[in-house]
Amino acid sequence: MEDHDSIRARVRDLVARHDPGAMTQREFLGHRFDAGLAWVHAPEGLGGLGASRALQPVVEEELEAAGVPRLNGARNPIGLGMGAPTVLAHGTDEHRARFLRPLWTGEDVWCQLFSEPGAGSDLAGLATRAVRDGDAWVVNGQKVWTSLAHHARWAMLLTRTDPDALKHQGMTYFILDMRAPGVEVRPLRQATGQAEFNEVFLNDVRIPDTMRVAEPGQGWTVATTTLMNERVAIGAAAAPREGGPLGELMTLWRERPDLRTPGLHYRLVRLWARAEASRIGNERSRQASAAGKPGPEGSAAKLAYAALAQDTSRLHLELTGADALTYDDYTFRRSNMTGSGEVRCTGFHYLRTRANSIEGGTNEVLRGIIADRVLDLPREPRTDTRIPWKDIPR
Repeated sequence: MEDHDSIRARVRDLVARHDPGAMTQREFLGHRFDAGLAWVHAPEGLGGLGASRALQPVVEEELEAAGVPRLNGARNPIGLGMGAPTVLAHGTDEHRARFLRPLWTGEDVWCQLFSEPGAGSDLAGLATRAVRDGDAWVVNGQKVWTSLAHHARWAMLLTRTDPDALKHQGMTYFILDMRAPGVEVRPLRQATGQAEFNEVFLNDVRIPDTMRVAEPGQGWTVATTTLMNERVAIGAAAAPREGGPLGELMTLWRERPDLRTPGLHYRLVRLWARAEASRIGNERSRQASAAGKPGPEGSAAKLAYAALAQDTSRLHLELTGADALTYDDYTFRRSNMTGSGEVRCTGFHYLRTRANSIEGGTNEVLRGIIADRVLDLPREPRTDTRIPWKDIPR
């Protein structure tokens, strides 16, 4: 049985045998995975030790004390935050053995093919069809707002396989090879000038049945696991006090006393208090996730994160004044990671935060989840959940 002392001993042995300063980060991450220290709760041989999830922070603390750089989650945020938990929870033994190690090391980037032009907030209304053809499935449809699709090797794909079933019951989940014939990725330019997101067209794409996750018709159950982990990953990401956009705002405040006014000071103090409350609340969400129970706390954390990021960027813009009207670079380009982590001008960050209340679940959807699952409020009457998907008016 693993405990704090044995985990610390394993980490020290890993660093002693594989000097992180003498190899690439990918090589070291591979050794870390093989040592069972990627995610300790996973089975042995799959990056874990079959230990308690509560021991994972011990691994991170010991690695940090040894001077090992933190894992760069921005390299593969969707794979690490959503793909890995989904594969561990619902994938076959073959899926776990094939995908987890290259996902962990960053060799394989993942993306998420869920939202569609007609199925964003109402994901269960999606229309991308997958039809069985022998030992494969033929997929046709369109997905949208797909981060990192232009870099991804694999995708989490949710499809409609039974239009005669109720909307939540006729879906099936696949792992899609983004290099397969018939997969077309097109950039979507944003107000910032970048194209973090894409639209993806699927034209007669063949997916082997071996790449199906769970049974046909159980896609919604698998997708729920992905979505709950997504909101925890976005809203409850670890950040130190005064970290992120607030830290940049605090630095500007301290360096430029000439910009201060009593009104701005009042707003800054309120933002600082909100950020601290969010940070402490996020720690509870991370603990719930570490226990294998990501739930509505992730929705609340993501909702708070979106509002805080937008309000912080707005105050930063006002404090900067006329200088905020300049824009560093509006050249169209594809980004390598989500733009929220890129250091750019004040105007860029202000524009980028407008998407925070949409991506990863709109604020309206998240408030509905909190109302249903936390506050236990009566649900709004719905009729589309009691009739076959094919009969729902569109």
